[in-house]
Amino acid sequence: MKGRHVAAAVRYVECDMLHRIVGMVMKYAVHTIAFLSISALLGVAQSNSSPAKEIDTARSVLTVRVYKTGLFSAFAHDHEIRAPIQKGFIDETKSSLEFAVDARTLRVLDPKVSDSDRAEIQGTMLGPSVLDSEKFTEIRFRSISVERRGEGKWMVSGDLTLHGQTHPVKAEVEGRDGHYTGAAQLRQTDFAIKPVSIAGGSIKVKDEVRVEFELFSR
Repeated sequence: MKGRHVAAAVRYVECDMLHRIVGMVMKYAVHTIAFLSISALLGVAQSNSSPAKEIDTARSVLTVRVYKTGLFSAFAHDHEIRAPIQKGFIDETKSSLEFAVDARTLRVLDPKVSDSDRAEIQGTMLGPSVLDSEKFTEIRFRSISVERRGEGKWMVSGDLTLHGQTHPVKAEVEGRDGHYTGAAQLRQTDFAIKPVSIAGGSIKVKDEVRVEFELFSR
């Protein structure tokens, strides 16, 4: 009898120890799996949350193309105007971009006109009758939505602030590997700008202008 009781007691102890060991192993395994899962999720989150990239202001530019019209437009010239991008960022993960230009840095290029005519056009453009750049110093674009149009192509909708007015515009954008080009059409009168007109309107610029940008990320 005593032998059977001893054997039963030993088996009970062994079973209890086995249960304890199994419980400890399972608990350790659960904690290990949870830790690895959290680590994996954090790794994915970090890889998918790359920070927005600043625009390389040394290489990025804004170009505005203004076209002639009127009875004697054959004697006038189209205008090409350019300025460096002052600041901005491109967030490829969130498909968004924003950039700003100091309106006072806009320069008339027009290679077919004399230096004196170019200086006069420049003064008129920056003066109070057109851009009034001393009062409205910043031109800014901020994207709101992006629609993919194919490999490396997008339609970007956003707000453009110009001449103290903010209105929605759409820009067709292409690019890859941190280099993007885009263009949008807009009307000067939408931004409270009166198109320049001389000689009683026989020579003037069109209301619609084309705005182009070339952006490089750092």
